Amino acid sequence: MRRPASIARYALVALFAATLAPMLAFADPEADKAAIAARLETWAAAFNAHDAAAACDIFAPDLVATVRGAPERGRDAVCAGIASALADRTRTLRYVPDIREILVSGDLAVVRLAWSLTVARGPVPALQKEPGLDVFRRGPDGRWRIIRFLAYSNAPD
Repeated sequence: MRRPASIARYALVALFAATLAPMLAFADPEADKAAIAARLETWAAAFNAHDAAAACDIFAPDLVATVRGAPERGRDAVCAGIASALADRTRTLRYVPDIREILVSGDLAVVRLAWSLTVARGPVPALQKEPGLDVFRRGPDGRWRIIRFLAYSNAPD
């Protein structure tokens, strides 16, 4: 008579292990940091290659972007802005990320970074530094996407 109880216990252990295994697969903060850094580098490469669709892949559908001096925007507006900027052939834009810190907690991460933006319109390119803070969330597919970003200026008011 103990046999059905033993089978039930094994079934419960197997069910628990199957439920826990995917969570444990993502429990490596250093791997998460590397994956997030790679996503940011991939974004820069896509942007610099004028591939707006690939650049927008980093943004979650529920993105909220806050940029100093502009109204908050969602993913569609941000992606439209990227597409418009990349379609303007009167200038060349090139982004390089300077990742200063990545903090990971479960399926959320915060990245403190500064983007170097080189704008070339004419013979003398201009370099701008854009400090920011990105909040990433790991999706059901395991990929990290930006759900919030803040871009601000270090210039005095």
